[in-house]
Amino acid sequence: MADISIIGLGYVGLVCAACQSNDGHTVIGIDVDPQKRALVSSGVSPIVEKDLDRYLAKSISNKRLTVSADIASSIAKTNITFVCVGTPSDSQGGLELKYIEQACLEIAQGLKAISHFHVVVIRSTVLPGTVLNVVKPLLEKCSGKRVGIDFGLATNPEFLREGTAIHDYNHPPMTVIGTSDSQSEAILSDLYSSLPCELVSLDIETAELVKYSCNAWHATKVAFANEIGSLAKSIGVDGRKVMKTVCMDKVLNISEYYMRPGFAFGGSCLPKDLRALNHEARKRHMQLPLLSAVLESNRKHIYKVFTQIKALGQTRIGLLGLSFKAGTDDLRESPLVELASLLTSKGFDVQIYDPNLNEMLSNDNGVDPRIPYPYLLRLLSEDMDEVIDFAEVVIIGNNEAEFSEVESTLPHHKHLLDLVGFMPGTSGDNKHGVCW
Repeated sequence: MADISIIGLGYVGLVCAACQSNDGHTVIGIDVDPQKRALVSSGVSPIVEKDLDRYLAKSISNKRLTVSADIASSIAKTNITFVCVGTPSDSQGGLELKYIEQACLEIAQGLKAISHFHVVVIRSTVLPGTVLNVVKPLLEKCSGKRVGIDFGLATNPEFLREGTAIHDYNHPPMTVIGTSDSQSEAILSDLYSSLPCELVSLDIETAELVKYSCNAWHATKVAFANEIGSLAKSIGVDGRKVMKTVCMDKVLNISEYYMRPGFAFGGSCLPKDLRALNHEARKRHMQLPLLSAVLESNRKHIYKVFTQIKALGQTRIGLLGLSFKAGTDDLRESPLVELASLLTSKGFDVQIYDPNLNEMLSNDNGVDPRIPYPYLLRLLSEDMDEVIDFAEVVIIGNNEAEFSEVESTLPHHKHLLDLVGFMPGTSGDNKHGVCW
């Protein structure tokens, strides 16, 4: 069992203190508010949360949970400290970090006085880079000790919903940690080993961004359902039935299928249907801000890739794939067609290989109604190796199986831009990922 300090007995800190002490760990709950400390020490919750009073009463009774105002002395008695202080918005919409910084100053004094390895865990919601660029320098400077050697540093984002927080703590969909070193990872892995979920161990900045991504996705789902519901009502349809049916599809709608970063969407369905929905809303004098922004976001993603290509400073481009996805010759609203058109219009010399389009090259008329811009036929090649030999920059545009080996076989003097995720790692040297 672990000896734990929890700084901040607000919503997250208090729930974690109650749950961890009920799991058998010894917990010191630290807060500057004497009234809050008095309530907790008497086994009474200062907030309304299902089962929290019962958990606190049990933990206080068996002395697994105590309260304090002294961070430094608490660190001397424990081996893990969770920082659960608030990170409210500042006047510009950014994060106010003064409570984090104040906690770090006091934690550092505690670290300075101890000889044992202690793990500092940021449980507060903070943007990527906060732990490494704000917390770490403060702790090291003020303690005189080094992260990963004298003490550990980690982030451990929480996924607790008000009203079901105790249940969520005990039955999480996943437990995410980001750690500075293997010792800290082992300590936190052991702490959470009894929870019935997968423990996901990441680098610190990735773990920080996971929390924001989850919250942004939840907000997006609410806004999406409300926009569909509003449009449904105006048509005379029950939006609840629509969304309930949408959620029955666990293969595409509620799944990881479309939740992978990569290139823009295209094809005969998604762009057309988004335009139709937005047109119908305008006819009804309705605003659907989220759905209206999706096509513009998609367009900007194409221009982002163009900017990445331009930044490489090379003019001969080999594009592998032109159809909107692998396994089809459908070029309707393909983002790769738009990218090729943009490149050629800006003076880049482009050659294209797509195994599904070879039939177009053998067309005796030299024109194919399936291709939106006839001049693209002149850029098509039947030989992938010829395109790669020609190119200074090779772009993997879709996930045709034969493109999968290009990343590992491309000569080092050529640049690779991966739009689909064949690269095993992140961008570096001559290999570049669109979102990694």
